[in-house]
Amino acid sequence: MIHETAIVSKDAKIGQNVVIGPYCVISSDVEIGDNCHFANGVIIDNGARIGNNVKIYSYASISTDPQDLKYDNEKTTVEIGDNTVIREFASINRGTTHSWKTVIGKNCLIMTYCHVAHDCIVGDNVIISNATQLGGHVTVEDWVILGGVVKVHQFCTIGKHSMVGADVKIVKDVPPYTLIGRNPAQVEGINKIGLKRRGFEDKVIKEIEKFYYELIFSGKSNKEVISYYEDLENIDEINGCLDYIKNSKRGIHR
Repeated sequence: MIHETAIVSKDAKIGQNVVIGPYCVISSDVEIGDNCHFANGVIIDNGARIGNNVKIYSYASISTDPQDLKYDNEKTTVEIGDNTVIREFASINRGTTHSWKTVIGKNCLIMTYCHVAHDCIVGDNVIISNATQLGGHVTVEDWVILGGVVKVHQFCTIGKHSMVGADVKIVKDVPPYTLIGRNPAQVEGINKIGLKRRGFEDKVIKEIEKFYYELIFSGKSNKEVISYYEDLENIDEINGCLDYIKNSKRGIHR
């Protein structure tokens, strides 16, 4: 179902039951899965690899050139997982030769005016609220919620199941399971409500909360707390936090 005003390359690979609205432009090196719906004015440029049941609203731009002066028309991609929704005027740039791709996972919601820059990796079940901007090479792990007008510096990582409040500027890595607010950004606590909604047991939530109390609020250094916990028999969630913090290249917000 392609509107008569849409411009769709004959070389584009389009699945079953796809709706392409008025004035959309679909380039040649594009692959679109089944049951997708594109509203009016959507641009799908070369390198787009779009899964099934993806809905893209008016005037969103997908897989356009990266905003990187080093880019020289290399063949790179944007991958978008099944059941993801991208709202009006959002823009997602394809990768550069650094990683060759930009990735959006499954079941994500990317709201109006958001920008996902080149080489970003966004996990599954992520919500990115209105006008939030991800710099290049940002990683957003599964089940993250970013509030409106959040700014994320390039090469930062947002840990899984964390939540960043509106209008916060992120310049370091965000630890998993945490709740981030204020400017300059700081850890306010853990994302307890989010964890409960996702079925985490109370005892697990309490262990995570205890860990971050020691790490963030006790006055101890990262090194002291990590050394202490490495000698304990921890639950998987705590071991994951330890690995995340030890492997952080930018350091973590505290």
